[in-house]
Amino acid sequence: MINISIPGKSDYSIKNIVFDYNGTLAENGKISASVRKRLLSLCSMADVYVLTADTYGSAADECSGISLTLKTFPTDNAADCKARIIDKLGRENTICFGNGFNDIKMFETAALSVAVLAGEGMCSALLISSDVMVRSIEDGMNLLLNPNALRATLRG
Repeated sequence: MINISIPGKSDYSIKNIVFDYNGTLAENGKISASVRKRLLSLCSMADVYVLTADTYGSAADECSGISLTLKTFPTDNAADCKARIIDKLGRENTICFGNGFNDIKMFETAALSVAVLAGEGMCSALLISSDVMVRSIEDGMNLLLNPNALRATLRG
């Protein structure tokens, strides 16, 4: 569990970290070595979930050897599927990361949300629903690996 106290806002006990896959955790269906390294660290701190329609068909192979839960779903109603998963996990203990239009409902459901602007771009409408925006997934993961950075960004 990752405990984060945000002065002037709230205290969070993050039990679940949820990542959108394509465009967020992976670029062109592939997870980089630096992202993989951070994922391994985060898996020792919380339960990690990867949500995907698996556009490239590579998610299972790319996530192999990492102690996380991969959830795939059909491309239709992806936004609703993601929000339901967050709701079942427990919205108050979940942080999510995403970059796409189908991540908006997930962002509105989770306790904290991080919009990732990386190589595949980010849907501008997602920004309104996010708590934080980062330049890369590595930067976003670093917010959890060093919660003082997240605390400084969100303090009241």
